[in-house]
Amino acid sequence: MAKRIVLTNPDSGRSVSASTGDDIEVRLTHYRERGLNYSWDVPQSSDSAVLRRTSGGSTPAGDATAIFTGEKAGTVTLSAARRCRPDPGNICPLVISPWRVTVTVQ
Repeated sequence: MAKRIVLTNPDSGRSVSASTGDDIEVRLTHYRERGLNYSWDVPQSSDSAVLRRTSGGSTPAGDATAIFTGEKAGTVTLSAARRCRPDPGNICPLVISPWRVTVTVQ
């Protein structure tokens, strides 16, 4: 029976196991502080033949989601980057924060 695995911001750096047919849902949440908005790119799979993205998108606020389905056995990396968008009169630090999870499909 296929299952759904949900990954969020704090899961970066984790390794997870899945079976073919399982769905992996990634939900990344933006945040704001001191006039800076930190927003996410839509998550990507390093090998769509193993873990295929079936949907994905982002909100104007900077949240990003994606659903991936295990297609065949293999190990892939799901990744996204968090970027800063400043409000008028503010300056972002020159930092891009990566989010990565290793998924082994069996």
